[in-house]
Amino acid sequence: MRVGSFVLAAQFPGQGQGEALHRAVRSAEVAEEAGLDTVWLAEHHFVPYGTCPSAITLAALLLGRTRRIRVGTAVCVLPTQHPVSVGEQAALLHLTSGGRFSLGVGRGGPWVDLEVFGAGLAAYEKGFPESLDLLMRWLREPSVAADGERFRFREVPVVPRPSEALTETEGPEVVLACTSPASVRLAAERGLPMLLGMHVGDEEKAEMVALWRRCAREAGRSGDEIRAAAHVSAGVCQIADRRTDAVETLTKAMPGWLKQGLDAHVTVDGRIRQMRDPLAYTELLCGLHPVGTPRLCADRLAATSERTGISRFALLVEGSGDLAATEENVRRLGAEVLPQLR
Repeated sequence: MRVGSFVLAAQFPGQGQGEALHRAVRSAEVAEEAGLDTVWLAEHHFVPYGTCPSAITLAALLLGRTRRIRVGTAVCVLPTQHPVSVGEQAALLHLTSGGRFSLGVGRGGPWVDLEVFGAGLAAYEKGFPESLDLLMRWLREPSVAADGERFRFREVPVVPRPSEALTETEGPEVVLACTSPASVRLAAERGLPMLLGMHVGDEEKAEMVALWRRCAREAGRSGDEIRAAAHVSAGVCQIADRRTDAVETLTKAMPGWLKQGLDAHVTVDGRIRQMRDPLAYTELLCGLHPVGTPRLCADRLAATSERTGISRFALLVEGSGDLAATEENVRRLGAEVLPQLR
């Protein structure tokens, strides 16, 4: 089992954007010190829900500041970026970090980002498979041409080639964020592990893993490849000496952040969005994930792994909104929870 942190660079009420980003960077540095496996970095535009607009840029900074920990994106939103550009940056980080970079990608949402970056709604609604396949070709082949609906260009060499890295894999690991049966099938057919969101519980995640395995078999993936797939489960972690204290920390801080962060999302085409109740959502997350004493947190992670078959975790550790509390939370995760899992 491998446990990492999930960093949103969330801007809580009353905080500045620089303060949110500083907390994100410090929490990642402390994660390495505490012995965590990976830091996963989120990407958002124009909203205080997350103040990092480029997960791959922040990953570069953190790879330069650390020596051991793996750094991944959760996720780079492909519809608003050119897959070749993402592939080039991923190859660069893979080579220069000694293979410590994981590229998480996803479809994102129908947000105004599509308008600002000139991608258009079609890139979100139907263009994601083309973008994903072009990205994967760039990371696996020596030269690439494109003749699709969205991307067309003559054959060009891949520079730098990620397969030239002195690592165990041909290129950087690629993980696909999945929120629907269609995206699960997409990941399975391409043999990509999934990143599953914090808003769903063990039962639904287990169903998605089972669907991935069925689709992977149907696509001709080998049994060894299917068994080796290391899916990632996103969640929330808050550690305290009493569970009531951990829950209180999150229910005091997270609803205000969720309300201002989620309310700020604007759809590209004016479609109506059904908003979650911030307090109810916080309480749901507290019930689904490792929130409580170190023993409870270890048991919850072990139970989720056993029920779902998922071996990796990306845990939101900044739910208090406070820098000192976040650092303490990460250190306790490393010192008091991880030893129980090992």
